[in-house]
Amino acid sequence: MESQYLINTALGLGFSVLGWFARELWSAVKELKTDLSKLKEDLPKTYVARNDYRDDLNEIKNMLSKIFDKLDNKQDK
Repeated sequence: MESQYLINTALGLGFSVLGWFARELWSAVKELKTDLSKLKEDLPKTYVARNDYRDDLNEIKNMLSKIFDKLDNKQDK
C-alpha cells in the first residue's frame, strides 16, 4: 500500500508540474498572438511601403533631372 501511495504522489506532482508548464506555454502563445496582431496594426503607420518609397524616389529623380536640364540650358546661353 505504501508503494502505491508514493507512485500516486509522484504522478500527481509530475502531472501538476506538466499542467503548470502547459498553462504557461498557452498563455505565452496567446500573448505572442496579441503582440503580433498589434504589430500588424502599427507597422504601416511607422514605416513606408516599398512601392510608395520607389514612386516618391522616382518623382524626386525626375524633378532633379528637370532642374539639371534647366541648369545646363542656362549654362549654354
